[in-house]
Amino acid sequence: MDDGLPSRMAEEGGSSKRPQRQQDRQGKLPKKRKEVKRSLRRPDCPEHLSGGSVHCLHEQQGSEASESAEDTSESCLKRWDRCRRGHFLHGPYPATHFGPKACILPNPTSVMHIQDPASQRLTWSKPPLNVLVIRKIRDETLLEPFKELCRFLVEEKHLMVYVEKKVVDDGSLMSDESFSAICNQLCTFREGYDDISDCIDLIICLGGDGTLLYASSLFQGSVPPVMAFHLGSLGFLTPFKFESFKTEVDKVFEGNAAIILRSRLKVKVVKGMFQRHEQLFSTPENGVVSHNHINSEAGKITLQLQVLNEVVVDRGPSSYLSNVDLYLDGRLITSVQGDGVIVSTPTGSTAYAAAAGASMIHPNVPAIMVTPICPHSLSFRPIVVPAGVELMITLSPDARNTAWVSFDGRKRQEIQHGDSIKITTSCFPVPSICCHDLVYDWFDSLAQCLHWNVRKKQTRLTDASDSSETEN
Repeated sequence: MDDGLPSRMAEEGGSSKRPQRQQDRQGKLPKKRKEVKRSLRRPDCPEHLSGGSVHCLHEQQGSEASESAEDTSESCLKRWDRCRRGHFLHGPYPATHFGPKACILPNPTSVMHIQDPASQRLTWSKPPLNVLVIRKIRDETLLEPFKELCRFLVEEKHLMVYVEKKVVDDGSLMSDESFSAICNQLCTFREGYDDISDCIDLIICLGGDGTLLYASSLFQGSVPPVMAFHLGSLGFLTPFKFESFKTEVDKVFEGNAAIILRSRLKVKVVKGMFQRHEQLFSTPENGVVSHNHINSEAGKITLQLQVLNEVVVDRGPSSYLSNVDLYLDGRLITSVQGDGVIVSTPTGSTAYAAAAGASMIHPNVPAIMVTPICPHSLSFRPIVVPAGVELMITLSPDARNTAWVSFDGRKRQEIQHGDSIKITTSCFPVPSICCHDLVYDWFDSLAQCLHWNVRKKQTRLTDASDSSETEN
């Protein structure tokens, strides 16, 4: 038996060593996992505080580790660009832990964090050279402020000023001989014909909220910082007073000004996306429902643009109720029966949506609002959905009439059966420069323009005793 023992050990040597190596590995794995968790939870790690996806590397790894980290970040960015539309733009940091075991799946497509609003400050990598001045047309009261601003920018700041051609062709402006020298130095453009999106460093608006909406429509991609002066009727989006325009412009040129990133909506109008034949599908509540079949291969994009305030779908001139279906990420949410529906940004929540009974949302909140217009239902309340989801609006199969859609009050067109409107949050917000800060400016506009919670206050009682006792 003693002779057989060594031979048996020799025969089982490979199998006995293998479990031993597995035990060694299993004994080391928990230590490595603990080290990774400990590195992710360290509060003093600058990458963790900034919300980035950079892992802490040991110094002995050297340049090879840094190169691999850069390659990993580039690949994550590419995957993020490919999958950006299908995920929320604002989510928790992927390394967030919930208790000792649960954590967010490290998905590079959801690497976003909510920025501190106080950290949104404007800075210039290079001094601005080209300034676009947007003036409210058909308003003679803005003629002198426009001249003063252009003269200041050209003569004192030595900047290249861009204006719209129809503004320069104004008869009142051309008849002023003292302004002719400045007028000859202005660069003109025509909307829809000339592309100025790559050469403008700063936008200055003179007028009301419509001037800011118009400036946003000129830039379908990245938008330069916008400085808006209140010279219109409402002025909710225009915090600056023109009386001190030289001082305010100098402050902006020096940099370190607070800005609000006003999110926009990316809108696509697709013609013929739905097939004409009907498909039956069942729901647990309503049984069998007929609905048009979605053909992902069909459809032609006829319009694509960025919207700052809202997309409005209404019944148009028809006397019938508007009947449209609302989808969220491809799922049918509800049918809107009424005068229409408003899909708005937080900036647009104080515009048409507020008049339709929606809540007012601060522009820094990442959200999309859906507000019905005079719904034929007592329980249809406005809703707020996360920024990043895709909304789709189509005509219901049994709709009696067509619908009409407009974008920030412009480009109004008719929507037929088979057409669809796709809406999601744009990747190109409008950086609006604040006069004070993004909190004070917004609440000041609520009080001054919309008279929010403005009422006569109660007087203080002279006697500190209970009012019920004084009545007796």
